[in-house]
Parts: sequence; C-alpha cells; structure tokens
Amino acid sequence: MQNFFSSLYLTNRLFLLIGSIVLIFIMTFILEAFYFFPKALFFLFTGAVAADLILLYRTRRGISGKRSMADRLSNGDENEIVIHLHNHYPFKVFLRIFDEAPHQFQRRDVEFDQHLVGGEKKSIRYFLRPVKRGEYHFGAVNVLVHSPLCLTARRFKLSQDKIVPVYPSYIQMRKYELLAIHHRLTDTGIKKIRRIGHNQEFELIKEYVTGDDFRVVNWKATARKSKLMVNHFQDERSQQVYSLIDKGRVMQMPFNGMTLLDYSINASLVISNIAIKKSDKAGLLTFQDQVGTFLRAGRSNNQIAIIQEVLYNQKTAFAESDFSSLYASIRRSISQRSLLLLYTNFESVYSMRRQLPYLLALNRLHLLVVIFFENNELTQLIEKKAEGLKEIYNQAVAEHFAYDKKLIVKELISHGLQCILTPPEQLSVTTINKYLELKARNLI
Repeated sequence: MQNFFSSLYLTNRLFLLIGSIVLIFIMTFILEAFYFFPKALFFLFTGAVAADLILLYRTRRGISGKRSMADRLSNGDENEIVIHLHNHYPFKVFLRIFDEAPHQFQRRDVEFDQHLVGGEKKSIRYFLRPVKRGEYHFGAVNVLVHSPLCLTARRFKLSQDKIVPVYPSYIQMRKYELLAIHHRLTDTGIKKIRRIGHNQEFELIKEYVTGDDFRVVNWKATARKSKLMVNHFQDERSQQVYSLIDKGRVMQMPFNGMTLLDYSINASLVISNIAIKKSDKAGLLTFQDQVGTFLRAGRSNNQIAIIQEVLYNQKTAFAESDFSSLYASIRRSISQRSLLLLYTNFESVYSMRRQLPYLLALNRLHLLVVIFFENNELTQLIEKKAEGLKEIYNQAVAEHFAYDKKLIVKELISHGLQCILTPPEQLSVTTINKYLELKARNLI
C-alpha cells in the first residue's frame, strides 16, 4: 500500500512538472507573438503608407483644374462660381476641395467632397451673393487628394489669388433688357400700359412677337412673307431721364444685407438702360452734403458703360443730405425739361416737409418722381401675431411709422408730385412701371 501511494505521488509530480513546462512554453510563445505581431503590423503599415505615397506622388500632375467666374460680379445677385477638376491619376481618387472665398462673404464653409475615377473631369458649381460694391480678393483653390488606401493626402493648389470687382447689378440690367426686347416685361410684374395719343413715327417692319398690338399689323407685308408682320414705331423725340441718387445717411439702412443706396444704384442702372432702349437719353447725379457726380444725359453706344463705371466708383460718408445744393446744381446744369427720378428715403412727415420746398421747385422746372422705401421689417412686425403686452406695444409703434409713410405719399400727391413707395426688392420693377406710365401719358 505504501509503494502504491509513493508511485501515485511521483506520477502527480511528473504531471505537474510536464504541465509547468508546457505552460512556460505557451507563455513564451504568447510573449514572442505579442512582440512579433506589433513589429509585423508596424512594418505592414509603413509599407502601406509608402505605397500610398508612391501612388500619390509618382504622377507629377495628379490633379489639375481652375476656378472660373465672370470678370466682374453683380451686386445683390447670385453669381455662379465654377471649379473645374481633372484627374490625371489612372485610379479613383477622393478629393476634399476648399475654396478661399473673399472675406466680405464671411464664409468658411466653401468646401466640397468629391471622387473622380481615372482620367475623369468634373465641374463643381456654387453661388455667391455680394452685397457691397468694390474689389473682392479670391484666394487659391486647395485640393486634398486621397488614393483608394486613404492613408495619406497630397495637396494641390489651383487658381492662384485673383481680385474681382463687384459692379452694380448688370445681371438685373440684362434681364430687363432681354425682356424689353422680346416684349415680355409683364412677366416680371411690369404693367402693360396703353399709350395716349400717337406721338410716334414709323421706324421699320418686323415679325410679330407676343405682346405686339394687332392694330399695327402690316397685312401687305404679311401676305408677301406668309407670316404675321407688324409696323414698329418709335417716339418722335428723345426725352432726358436723370437718376438722382441721395447718398446721405438716410440711405445707409440695410435690407437683406444691402443698403438702400446700393438698391438705388442697381435700379438706376436698370432704368437708364431701359430708357436708352426706349430711345431716351439717360443721365446721372449723386449728392449728399454736396453734389458729387454729374453725368449729362445721352444715348451714345457707350453711355451705359459710362454710367456703370460711375455708379461702381460711388463712395459716400453717409453725411446729412443737402437738397438746396441739389436744386442749385440741377437749375444750373439741366436746361431741357427732363424726367428726374429721385432716390431718397423719408422716415417721418417732418423730415419730408423740411425738403418739400426744394422738391416743389424742382417739379416746376422738370417732372420729378420722388422714390422712397417701405420698411420691410416693420411690415413683418405688423403682420406677426402679438402674444404679449410688449409685442402689442412694438406693433403699435410699427404701425405709427408705417402710417407716417402713407401720410408722406398723400401729402406729396396733394402738392402735385409723382411719388413711389416701394419695398427695396421691388424697386426696379416699380420704377420701370412709373417710367412707362409717364411716357404713355406724354407727361415727359
């Protein structure tokens, strides 16, 4: 029995020894594996990064492209900016594009994620809306390129720095010009006004387009051409149309980011172009505490280009407007009876009455149209449902100021003055409507 227990003890010790040896071997293997695998992973990762770098940098001109836009931007309008990209790599790449927009836009989110297969070309379009005239400095277009491995990135710098001027709204000008040519001004809210009298002379025979008067159809020409032809007439004489732009502090008020002054400058460009297309002469005068720019009315081929440059270069200190110097300058400089479109703003009846003697004096010499602005924010406040005492009080104050505007209109009309009260965004349309109405009534 004693020998049996001794044998069992030796056997257990043997198994314990063997187990310990096996455990030591396993632990050694695990430790070596933990030491080997990180090294292997490190070398594998380093090799992959090296391969990624070779893929990205072996092609000298991996990505090419440029930013394209108009030579000048249009103030107050959405201007299209296009980034053209071309992938010269033979494989698919992933791009992150950053465009350095001018600081005036205060935008740091002009970035795009794209992918291009080998040899593919792609264009990215986005829009910018400037609200101030002047020079805008565009930086570079930065492109970060990733290969399919996406471990590293290569940077390309496209379209170097560029300075682009922002001019008065030539997009709006061209829009109304094209509509006028195709007799579609009514599409934008401009009224179709019947002319009184026949103060016109024959100009040419042309093909009928939508909006032409059927009473001027030329039936003989229609029979010869086998399509509807009409006689086209023009006014017997050219009238002078002057835009008078107040650059005083009352025009500093902003709406949708743009000042009333810039709305007026845009509208002046539009109405000047329409007037020239209607065979009238267009001129310009700006003033604040004194008269600034005076451009005599004309209808030469480059008159609009001159007006555009003059409007682009307008600077102001938003000083107190002096209507007496305006009256003196017009009396001295404009001898022929003209249509004067005065862009200004009155916030109270009292402020209007201070300038009323000068407005009446101008109206005796010429046909004066006083153009001033509705306050959109007041209109929104009035239309909003009041939910408390404070909001009711604010609405009462807003209604008082809005009522003052209506009183100004009523008083100006009672003195025989033409006037327009308009929201800033509808300024061009309402001004064109008034111009066409006055022409139709032969008041100019």
